[in-house]
Amino acid sequence: MNYKTPISALVLIYTPDLQVLLMERADKAGFWQSVTGSIEGDETPKQAAIREVMEETGLDATKFDLQDWQASNVYEIYPHWRHRYAPDVVENTEHLFGLELPSTLAIKLAPDEHVRYQWVDWREAANLVFSWTNVDALKKLGERHQLKL
Repeated sequence: MNYKTPISALVLIYTPDLQVLLMERADKAGFWQSVTGSIEGDETPKQAAIREVMEETGLDATKFDLQDWQASNVYEIYPHWRHRYAPDVVENTEHLFGLELPSTLAIKLAPDEHVRYQWVDWREAANLVFSWTNVDALKKLGERHQLKL
């Protein structure tokens, strides 16, 4: 079996006025999130971020302002997703990236991953996402723009 590597990228996609893209997971109704995904092969986290943005949104991250925030979080993998990893793996290291777009854009979802998307204010996004690491990324976005949650 090909197991996922427990190293991933989370990409917060946002606009200058801090509207943030959120997508609802196809495998977990009501679970909203930013772009995220594991590295594949010998990819770097940045290469994974670029690939995941394309796969999940249809956007070419290299055409916009992609920033490596030089931050990461280690979290416990949810039990219902652990079967994707080697049997002894229970934690993942997630690297944070920001992708600033000039405005909200139409997104082409990968239907096997997400069922719908929305653009919301970054503070509202922090109340909608299910993952504490996604909330952390949103807080970092606010800090980068000197705003408070």
